[in-house]
Amino acid sequence: MTSQIKGPALFLAQFAGDNKPFNSLKDITAWAASLGYKGVQIPTFDTRLFNLEQAAESQDYCDEIKGICFESGVEITELSTHLQGQLVAVNPAYDLAFDNFAPSNVHGNPKERQIWAVEQMKNAAIASRRLSLKHSVSFSGSLGFPYLYPWPQRPKDLIDEVFNELARRWIPIFNHYQENGVDIGFELHPGEDLFDGATWEIFLDKVKGHKAAMINYDPSHFLLQQLDYLAFIDLYYDRINAFHVKDAEFNPNGRQGVYSGYQPWLNRAGRFRSLGDGQVDFKGIFSKLIEYGYNSWAVLEWECCIKSPEQGAAEGAPFIASHIIDVTEKDFDDFAGGKTEKSTINKMLGLN
Repeated sequence: MTSQIKGPALFLAQFAGDNKPFNSLKDITAWAASLGYKGVQIPTFDTRLFNLEQAAESQDYCDEIKGICFESGVEITELSTHLQGQLVAVNPAYDLAFDNFAPSNVHGNPKERQIWAVEQMKNAAIASRRLSLKHSVSFSGSLGFPYLYPWPQRPKDLIDEVFNELARRWIPIFNHYQENGVDIGFELHPGEDLFDGATWEIFLDKVKGHKAAMINYDPSHFLLQQLDYLAFIDLYYDRINAFHVKDAEFNPNGRQGVYSGYQPWLNRAGRFRSLGDGQVDFKGIFSKLIEYGYNSWAVLEWECCIKSPEQGAAEGAPFIASHIIDVTEKDFDDFAGGKTEKSTINKMLGLN
C-alpha cells in the first residue's frame, strides 16, 4: 500500500549557510538525503543554492539542477519565492526593512523594487516549468497589515482598496504562471495581507477565483492566531497545493496573549517549535489531507527558538515519515461482508 502524500521533504531556506554542507546544492541535498528526506523545497532567493535568472533562461542549467538532486537521492518539491512575493506589495512603513530582500541597486526605490520582484516571480514560473514542477510557494505581500487593528478607525474603503490593489498586481503574475502550467501556493502568514481564511476569501474573490491562486498550508501560523486549523482544511482543501509541516505552541498567561507584548520569540506566548515539541495535531492534519485527496509533498519548514536546526532536521524526517498514512485498499469490515446480489438486496428491503 502507498500514501498519496509524498515525503518527508525539507525546505532548505533555514539551513543554507556559508559552511559545508550548507553552502551548495550538491552538499546540502546529500546532507538532507542522509537524514531520510526524499524531497527538497528550494529557496530561489539564495544564490548559494540556486540561480533563478539562469534557471529561467537555460534548460541545460535546470537539467543540471535536477541531476544534482537525483544523484543525492532527493526530488525537488517546489521552488520558493517567499521573499520576492513579499516585495510584490509593500506598505511604506516596511520599506526600509524589506529593502534587505532585494538587490542594492533598487534600495530606496519602492517602484523599481516592485518591478524587480514581479520579474523574479515570472522567472520562477518559467524555471518551475523547466524543472517539470506544477506547484510553487510564496508570500502575497502586504499593503494593509499596519492597519490590522482597527484603531485608529480605518477609513471605510481602505481594506477593500488593499485587496483591489493586490488583485491588480497578482492577476498578471497568475496569468503568467498559468501559461507555464504552474500555480502559486500562498503561505497564509501574519505580516502578509493573506493571513487567514477570511482574507483568503476576499483575495480569491478579487482575483475572480484564478486557478493559479492556491494555498501553502502551514498550521503553525493558524495555531498562533488561535484559528481552527483542522476546520480550515474542511473549508479550503480544494485550494491547498503545498504543505509546510511546522509546529508551534500557544501558552497565554496573565501578562500576554496573541500579541505577546513585543517580547522576543523565546518569551512570547506563541512560539514556533521543532516538530513534536509543540501543540499542533499532525495526526489529525494528515488524516484530513488524505481524506480530501491531497497528493503533494509534506515539507518540513523548521523554525524553533529553542532547539538547534541540525537536531530539528534530524528529528523532522522520521517524524513526518511516521505520520504519512498508507491508504487502505479495502474496507476494515470486509470480513463480515455478505452477498451483494440484487435479489439479496431486494429481499433485505422486502421488495419483490
